Amino acid sequence: MINKWFCAAVWILCAPAAVESKEMPAAVVVEKIHAAVGAKEVRAVTPPPPPFTVDAVTPVAAVAVAKKVHVAVASNFLNPLKEIAARFKRDTGNTLVLISASTGKLYAQARHGAPFDILLAADAKTPALLEQEGVGVTGTRFTYAVGTLVLWSADAGKVRGVKSLRQMSAGKLAIANPKTAPYGRAAQQTLARLGLWQKLRPSLVRGENVSQALQFVATGNAALGFVAKSQVEDPRFKLAGSRWEVPPDLHDPVSQQAILLQPGRANSAAKQFLKYLQGAAAKKIMQSYGYRFSKE
Repeated sequence: MINKWFCAAVWILCAPAAVESKEMPAAVVVEKIHAAVGAKEVRAVTPPPPPFTVDAVTPVAAVAVAKKVHVAVASNFLNPLKEIAARFKRDTGNTLVLISASTGKLYAQARHGAPFDILLAADAKTPALLEQEGVGVTGTRFTYAVGTLVLWSADAGKVRGVKSLRQMSAGKLAIANPKTAPYGRAAQQTLARLGLWQKLRPSLVRGENVSQALQFVATGNAALGFVAKSQVEDPRFKLAGSRWEVPPDLHDPVSQQAILLQPGRANSAAKQFLKYLQGAAAKKIMQSYGYRFSKE
């Protein structure tokens, strides 16, 4: 039986989130101004007349610099991005608003006018397609990470390499939807190259994205599942169980690309984040989740 605390940890792993900023209440600003001019009690002091109004003395940089960047992110990269977003806000003052789903769904939303500034896909094909269609900004596409596919079970000793698939006679095998999720497509390619696609097809349970595939296995609704290494390597939880790291020659590379989208063309903070994503601080976080980097 799966431990309830283990399931709770997996739910946290898969839960979407947005990083938001909070403005300082006006009352606090007034209090700080009064304190600066020597007022003994805020309530007893009448605010000074113009030009010494609150608006006039509020630091312009604190209001003008902070911006929001709407980032559409593939589900496998959501948790690393949460950490990167917090570090980015601390370093720059700018906030990332995160929208997570499968790459295919995010592509469809971007094409239909969703106000995303940036797409962080789980493949290279989708950003290239958006660039060709004019939805993405030409010349801004790059590979930010290379993912790894793993076969995982919540039970220790359950996974014994490819033998676990060849000898599978009962239970369900979870994968992400190959039509919309790159990790699901990699799982399908792996089974096909092993000659097991037709045999195991009746046993498949498809998740909307790779996070849902992980949930199926963690909750016992599937005995095995193809998931992203970054999910089981999450440094906050380090999921137990057993796993097999799928050899890269069994599927196309999971090259995850980023691209600036048209709504973000005029957003200087969006361009700043794309540069930040290629820096040492962001890469250190990605490495802690098991991601690799392109040699290009």
